[in-house]
Amino acid sequence: MAKRTKIKALYTSGKINETYTVMGWVRTFRNNQFIALNDGSCLKTLQVVVDFENTDDALLKRITTGAAISATGTLIESQGRGQTIELSATDIEILGDSDPEKYPLQPKRHSLEFLREIAHLRFRTNTFSAVFRIRHSVAFAIHKFFNDKGFVYVHSPIITGSDAEGAGEMFKVTNFDLDSIPKKEDGTIDYSNDFFGKATNLTVSGQLEAELGALALSEVYTFGPTFRAENSNTSRHLAEFWMIEPEVAFADLVDNMDLAEEMLKYVIQYVMENNEEDLEFLETRLLNEEKQKPQNERSPMALREKLEFCLNNDFERLTYTEAIRILQNSKPNKKGKFQFPIDQWGADLQSEHERFLVEKHFKKPVILIDYPKEIKSFYMRLNEDEKTVAAMDVLFPGIGEIIGGSQREERLDVLERRMEEMDIPSEEMQWFLDTRRFGTCKHAGYGLGFERLILFVTGMTNIRDVIPFPRYPGNAEF
Repeated sequence: MAKRTKIKALYTSGKINETYTVMGWVRTFRNNQFIALNDGSCLKTLQVVVDFENTDDALLKRITTGAAISATGTLIESQGRGQTIELSATDIEILGDSDPEKYPLQPKRHSLEFLREIAHLRFRTNTFSAVFRIRHSVAFAIHKFFNDKGFVYVHSPIITGSDAEGAGEMFKVTNFDLDSIPKKEDGTIDYSNDFFGKATNLTVSGQLEAELGALALSEVYTFGPTFRAENSNTSRHLAEFWMIEPEVAFADLVDNMDLAEEMLKYVIQYVMENNEEDLEFLETRLLNEEKQKPQNERSPMALREKLEFCLNNDFERLTYTEAIRILQNSKPNKKGKFQFPIDQWGADLQSEHERFLVEKHFKKPVILIDYPKEIKSFYMRLNEDEKTVAAMDVLFPGIGEIIGGSQREERLDVLERRMEEMDIPSEEMQWFLDTRRFGTCKHAGYGLGFERLILFVTGMTNIRDVIPFPRYPGNAEF
């Protein structure tokens, strides 16, 4: 097979009057002469000009939308509008036919709902090629950020016997024949003969295992799939999603906030420098989509303006108690505009409250700290007031919470007491408690929902559109 040159390379470093071979998928074929070819390396298509008078009719008929082709020819300056270069083809080979009567992606605008139904083909659209190139860039930037800071990448287990969140909404893992599950005399399931000899689940977080790594390697992070068996059919929830979870020894809550802010700004800067074309396309797409919406439902800022907003502002830092006071005294709360009114200290903040703080009150990203212990997890460090824990949430415009984290409870006696209060079985967590028995120290970390970050960076409005094959209640296709 001839050596292939990517279309992106032709636009950045292709030489006029040189011969190249390109391979990709046909977007359109006009007048039996002009092929719009895309290979996924960039948003742009390359116009391939066919010498139709000297090309076999049978071959021309096979150049259809969706077909994979190889084209060899001379790169020339384009005389037509819409492109600067084009390939004058001397040889065209059909690599894979596409029946135009059956191919579902025709050259027209398709709804995101329709494209979700054919997720195996939506990579070929401009919208999703842009989204998934950005997803790649964000993942790469995260790894580069932590690598350059000396962190160690730790692979935490996907199958686990613990529940880091204490939520109980976990997918169970078993090797039992589901038609014949062994039971004990009291009617409970006898896991002793199951594959692992105990009850196991798909992980909801790699945090607890990351703590073990941090308390030996100092600075670690995990980046892997996590699972929640919540029956949540919303635009912000998935049953399978990816999490980034750094853990740092000898660090407190302030160090944790500094790391989170630095990481988010680094990633946003990386994408703005390396995915300018994709961002511009998605920004235009969002503006066109929102023209149909009432003014109050439109995004307060254009996509790239929103990203610049996060880069150019120091994140506002305040306590949960201060936030509650602001929310209680806010116009939306006093006029009954909040779906969930804030009437007392201790309320669990909803997305509408978080977005009010970011978009209306402070007009910058916000980090809330020191939440009531009752609404946070057992491993978060109890503050001296014994009412709050050293937790933090990072809030972004348009999305609300994007990071949740805390300084971890390093004191064995306090941690055991908190576990007892929250009905966390300590006998199953002795491995975790050992880190507090042997050489304990202050440490902190956070969890970043990867898809939430991609939602923010791409301006997409449904989390099912920023992961290749979304998993949610009633759907596990592909």
